[in-house]
Amino acid sequence: MTTLDAVDRALVHALHIDARAPFTKIGDVLGVSTQTVARRYRRLRAEASLGVVGLPDPQRPGQAEWMVRLTATPHTAQDLAHALARRADTAWIKLMSGGTEICVNVQTPAASDHSLLLRDIPRTVSVTAVSAHQLLHRYFGGPSAWLGRANSLDAAQIAALTPAHQGPGKPLTGEDDALMAALQRDGRASLAELAAATGWSAATVARRLADLQAGGTVFFDLEIDPAPLGATTQALLWMAVAPAHLDRVAKKLSTHPELALVAATTGSATLVAHALCPDAAALHHYLTHRLGALEAIRTLETAPVLRTIKAAASR
Repeated sequence: MTTLDAVDRALVHALHIDARAPFTKIGDVLGVSTQTVARRYRRLRAEASLGVVGLPDPQRPGQAEWMVRLTATPHTAQDLAHALARRADTAWIKLMSGGTEICVNVQTPAASDHSLLLRDIPRTVSVTAVSAHQLLHRYFGGPSAWLGRANSLDAAQIAALTPAHQGPGKPLTGEDDALMAALQRDGRASLAELAAATGWSAATVARRLADLQAGGTVFFDLEIDPAPLGATTQALLWMAVAPAHLDRVAKKLSTHPELALVAATTGSATLVAHALCPDAAALHHYLTHRLGALEAIRTLETAPVLRTIKAAASR
């Protein structure tokens, strides 16, 4: 397993704050050379699956986001997961619970025919059970993902790297398709590379990016294998919380460094969270001590994550 030293961890934290920060700026803040930052970035890309991807806000107006849980026969689950990964409407896919359960994040226009949910999956003979849960509100996740990777820089360094996006955001249009396709391939693509991909000038690309980022229409997500950062055990947590306590509990969970996602969802489980812990004992401690202290959580289902089949940076 790749070992991360203090410089590697500081670089990951810096990219967590601003995934498109120039290497020169990161080097100045970290007190290392630009060449060192670039070399470490390339190493982490090759050895720790580090990736930066530009993504549209999945909960922007006109969009719907779903978590679909599938149970498949043991010998077909992996093939089915890889088939789903090839679809454009799946954002990430995880193989879970002994290798027979698949959890799929689906992002589609709200007015779509929901072909994956209503037609394609039900026709798959290897699927023995399906449940679909619409994400009603993301309390945590996406542009502010797992805090466990953001614990290396001091307050002054964080302030120096935090981008100042000001002004109202602009909605995506069809003219942004080429820009978004390029950013989903490489969220750190240079302005010159983005200009070549879109046919715009570099100055136009810079202005459009600033407009889209200002209101959160587009964000830049950092992905990295969590194991080198000390998280070898992952699980999705499905919690039932009464509506009167849902907002309070979700906001509390959003401060937990063990979690990378907290969202309100439809179904019998009203909250879903993604936990990353050092090992099974640490996950048990988190469930019994941190979550166990929140009496408003009436039921809890823990679904271990065995493997990530698709992530945003691999789209």
